[in-house]
Amino acid sequence: MKLFAPRLLLHLEGAALLVASIVLYFGYAGGHWLLFVALLLAPDLAMLGYLAGPRLGAAAYNLVHAIVLPAALALAGLALGQPLPLQLGLIWLAHIGMDRAVGYGLKYPTAFKDTHMQRV
Repeated sequence: MKLFAPRLLLHLEGAALLVASIVLYFGYAGGHWLLFVALLLAPDLAMLGYLAGPRLGAAAYNLVHAIVLPAALALAGLALGQPLPLQLGLIWLAHIGMDRAVGYGLKYPTAFKDTHMQRV
């Protein structure tokens, strides 16, 4: 893999998001490790959408694996001075970063393994 290849950069961005989320969760947001561990894999429950078919499954998966919603939740918690939404958003972002770091991406409705990470 070339040093500046797009796929490698996407993996590195995911790893950076994971590390930054963990550092902010424990270092700034005052998060508890038990909540972090309990909820880290929760976004993968969206895969249950695949029981209704690949089109709905991909839509459900992508809804909870895009950065927009957890970032908005974390920013809302930060702006309102509420630690719980900030912590939940950071856990959610850590999950997305973890997925991207190991190569899981947003899904296309054609097949579960057909992701934006493979098309780069």
